[in-house]
Amino acid sequence: MGEKTATFSIAGLTFDWSIIISTTVTFAIVFFLAFWMSRKLVMKPAGASKQNFLEWIIDFTNGIVDGSLPNRTGTNLKFFAFSMFMFIFVANQLGVAFVVNFNDVTYLRSPTANPLVTMTLALIAIGMSHFLGVQKLGFKNYFKSVYLSPFSALLPINIIEQFTSFLTLGLRLFGNIFAGEMVLSLLWELAKSAGVVSFVPAFLLTMIWQAFSLFVGSIQAYVFVTLTTVYVSEKTEIEE
Repeated sequence: MGEKTATFSIAGLTFDWSIIISTTVTFAIVFFLAFWMSRKLVMKPAGASKQNFLEWIIDFTNGIVDGSLPNRTGTNLKFFAFSMFMFIFVANQLGVAFVVNFNDVTYLRSPTANPLVTMTLALIAIGMSHFLGVQKLGFKNYFKSVYLSPFSALLPINIIEQFTSFLTLGLRLFGNIFAGEMVLSLLWELAKSAGVVSFVPAFLLTMIWQAFSLFVGSIQAYVFVTLTTVYVSEKTEIEE
């Protein structure tokens, strides 16, 4: 993407500091929020409490799962859906609030603005759907349902479909978040270009775009988790 990166190598493997720092910060924020909101739970929380907000998120992600998997497989997937939604949501918003650069190298941004992160998340989601399909149906029924349905002649197309599902799941998330951060960086350059004359309109546009980016980041977290449950449903149910 033409950006300077800070990397280091261990045993011949190259690691990007930006991905490590951004992902670690995202994990820390998600853990802190979940830990903080789950303290001092009561049976009937009053008002707009942190427990009510946590329960709303859990009900929201449970509803996503129940929409595609109203069975035992869905029940076992609810914690995963909650964790994935929280991680992607926080990761998408991180770059809207914080971008840390030092010596022209970005160390902190939205981790989902990097294709390696989003493709890894997609690999986890797609890999889990295939694993659960084999676990529930057995390899023979899984292979017949996923690759030989509705006709065995469609095997090559079904194989391509599984690969494109993986690509689109990861690249959709990356494209939306990366584009949002690029626009913010362009607005910042505009703000610096002509002093006060450019700063005021650029500042207003930045505020509007940040609000829009928050919305897009939320929608993308929802879409990713929804598609994950749909893919699991497709792999674990035999078409009649």
